[in-house]
Amino acid sequence: MKVLSSTDRRLLPAYTLAEAAHYLNLPLTTLRAWSLGQRYRVGGQPRLFRPVIHLDGRDPPALSFLNLIEAHLLAAIRREHGVSLPRVRSALAYVEKQLGVNRPLAQARFETDGVSLFVERLGQLINASREGQLAMRSLLAAHLKRIEWDDDGLPIKFYPFTRRGRSVSQPAPVVVDPRVAFGRPVLKGSAVPTAVLADRFKAGDSLSELSSDYETPAEIIEEALRCEFDRQAA
Repeated sequence: MKVLSSTDRRLLPAYTLAEAAHYLNLPLTTLRAWSLGQRYRVGGQPRLFRPVIHLDGRDPPALSFLNLIEAHLLAAIRREHGVSLPRVRSALAYVEKQLGVNRPLAQARFETDGVSLFVERLGQLINASREGQLAMRSLLAAHLKRIEWDDDGLPIKFYPFTRRGRSVSQPAPVVVDPRVAFGRPVLKGSAVPTAVLADRFKAGDSLSELSSDYETPAEIIEEALRCEFDRQAA
């Protein structure tokens, strides 16, 4: 797997925890725990929840583009397929040690059946939670299809979900590309930041006006606005 230069834009801390949680439609407290860890008590005894995602920005805490991808896939594994964090940690440690993948969630295409965690490797799916037993699964299709990969197998573009319900058929009008607009979400095909669309809309410009100005169907503009506005309201 290619080793990225420290100046690669995919590694630059570009998103605060609050921004990343918004783009990923995650509770901020959840993303914070995944990224920074959390202290808690069980029966009066102190416990430490170790981070699952190792941030590329530590002071202050900030996510890189690759961190964003890691959180996107971890959200699918945890929230949608119910894989426990101990199994997730076991799988990540196995893949990193046995397959030589330094950042499994960013560099490997994970799949899960809701109990075990799988990673695609050389055209096969290896059950990473059970010492490499081969299996065939495809339950992360909706999330993996929101990512474009470069020739080295690393993420290069990310199309965040603009609605709470996640499905393969959900529109993908917004793209996050670390090479464009400093990695801010932009309207696909025009590189117009969704923040600009939101500012104009809040200032009183109609969907039809935005559609005309950016030569984009109004329904696509409306979907793109969801990336900036409260997703629960949307």
